Amino acid sequence: MMRRNRFDTRCTISVEQSDMHFHAHVDLAGNVPIYPGDSVRVHGDPIQIPFGHSATFERSATVTRAGPIERALTKIAAYFDLKELYEVSFNPGRIK
Repeated sequence: MMRRNRFDTRCTISVEQSDMHFHAHVDLAGNVPIYPGDSVRVHGDPIQIPFGHSATFERSATVTRAGPIERALTKIAAYFDLKELYEVSFNPGRIK
């Protein structure tokens, strides 16, 4: 079994739930780069905020680096998923 590179770091979670914004962003301490296939697991209790509010939380997170094969497979899968975002059609135009 292959051992994957794994490490813990601190993170900041920004959450907003309003009529203008609905998001949750995680910023890793030290601007740790995340590459295709890597995973981030944020630790702690689930976050719930009432509608119309925003909040920021400090937590710990575990980053697990993907190996070369997993990274390549993620890039290939992303390429085919991207194709689902657009549609190409060949329309001959108006027929007179």
